Amino acid sequence: MRVLLWHVHGSWTTSFVQGRHTYLLPVLPGRGPDGRGRARTWEWPASAVEVTPEELAAAPPDVVVLQRAHEGELLRRWTGLVPGVDVPVVHLEHDAPTDHAARSRQRAADGRDLVVHVTAYNALMWDNGAAPTTVVEHGVVDPGALATGERASLGVVVNEPVRRERVAGTDVVLDLARSLPVEVYGMGMVALGELADARGVPALGSASDALHDDLPQHRMHAELGAHRAYLHPYRWTSLGMALVEAMTIGMPVLAVASTAAADAVPTAGGVVSADPRVLARAARAWLDDPARAREAGAAAREHALARFGLGRFLADWDEVLDAVVAGGLPAAARREVLA
Repeated sequence: MRVLLWHVHGSWTTSFVQGRHTYLLPVLPGRGPDGRGRARTWEWPASAVEVTPEELAAAPPDVVVLQRAHEGELLRRWTGLVPGVDVPVVHLEHDAPTDHAARSRQRAADGRDLVVHVTAYNALMWDNGAAPTTVVEHGVVDPGALATGERASLGVVVNEPVRRERVAGTDVVLDLARSLPVEVYGMGMVALGELADARGVPALGSASDALHDDLPQHRMHAELGAHRAYLHPYRWTSLGMALVEAMTIGMPVLAVASTAAADAVPTAGGVVSADPRVLARAARAWLDDPARAREAGAAAREHALARFGLGRFLADWDEVLDAVVAGGLPAAARREVLA
């Protein structure tokens, strides 16, 4: 089938477009947020096709995956199609609520169209109203067992760490970097260096070589795997793809226990705690004992391949798309209202 979706989350989309369908990705002049087209730093198959609004109007999709509140209006303006009326629609929710979870209503909660959450944590935190919901957990393309742990340091992946400081746990990273060797990968590293300078953390300052800006995914995976362990500092999110990817390449992981990480990380493969001191002690133990770190990393990889494998992810999405296009719901969909 022809599946329309906007290129919003690159890592998630990388996995999604590996399936058996044709994936239509809007492209606009300048390739802004509503028309990025194909990724430039990830390898996507030929079945991920760029389409202009005019091309989309001439050959409509079979189903639409909406990820942001305004995308339905874009579809109406570009094609005249009303999502959920003229074309089947799935509302995909990547994130935990921005505001207080007890008062946050999911954007599609008042409708009848299916809402797909990427974690059970997400589904619990949002008020989904009477909308049917289901969960399709992340799946990742297996990059291979790239972890070597040859460098006695922690690797971190975070995009826009200054703008999203509290959400991303940038303060946690800066605090740990005062006593532990830490290197950070992602977009916005110049701003992070400036923040580190202002906070007096020279290890991550603008003059250091510990900041790696916007590397292609395959290169980032290889460089990340050289670190002894992975640190996932996010204070509030659903489940970062970088955490799953780090486990998949065979890294032991450290994560803040305020997201879905507590349910995603196996005890043998990582440490999840709301206390940064606990994370620091675990990090030091792995930095001082490479063999112990390798053992934990192997357990993390085994778990990640079993739970977050690409085959399971694509099969789950095929069930969702097939059911919605047929006018029904996947078997796992539910309509309960969580009080």
